Amino acid sequence: MRYKDFLGEFEYDERERIFHGRVVNIQDVVTFEGRSIAELETALADSVEDYLDFCREIGKTPEMSHSGKFNVRISMAVHRLAAAAAMVQGKS
Repeated sequence: MRYKDFLGEFEYDERERIFHGRVVNIQDVVTFEGRSIAELETALADSVEDYLDFCREIGKTPEMSHSGKFNVRISMAVHRLAAAAAMVQGKS
């Protein structure tokens, strides 16, 4: 489930007959819940907006948990070729 750039995951609590969810791609804890998928979608949007408002109030940048970088292991030969191609394009 998505709202803006925020991803929510949820599960159903059979005993309580309610969905519980949390935003998974930020460092902070943001939760939401609802009794239907429509309520859950609204609750996710409301929780994200509350989080963004809170961040603005305290002058904080929302802490997205992914930097856009990742590491992979490749052979030295492939690494050398990739580095040379990147240099030609002015990239690291």
